[in-house]
Amino acid sequence: QVQPVESGGGLVQAGGSLRLSCAASGSIFGINDMAWYRQAPGKQRELVASIRSGGITNYADSAKGRFTISRDNAKNTLYLQMNSLKPEDTAVYSCWYWDRGSDYWGRGTQVTVSS
Repeated sequence: QVQPVESGGGLVQAGGSLRLSCAASGSIFGINDMAWYRQAPGKQRELVASIRSGGITNYADSAKGRFTISRDNAKNTLYLQMNSLKPEDTAVYSCWYWDRGSDYWGRGTQVTVSS
């Protein structure tokens, strides 16, 4: 595995939707834990959502009911569907996973939500 690559960010109006993708360089079939984090300007990085290999998901309170995390092992890709976006969702979104003793972080993709 090398650094994963995120895509799908952009500028969207409040109430809109975006789908983020995180492409891993190798197979994610054996990776148990994968997650999306975000960091807004002047704030600490925070967990947005996580997913285990069995499909168990976990969401930050701010994401519940609006965001959906999923993974496609066949495509080696992690997704984050974001609906009903709010200006406070503006941040750099990064994917993360742990594989065979190493952490892998993407460089992030910017999401900007205008009011």
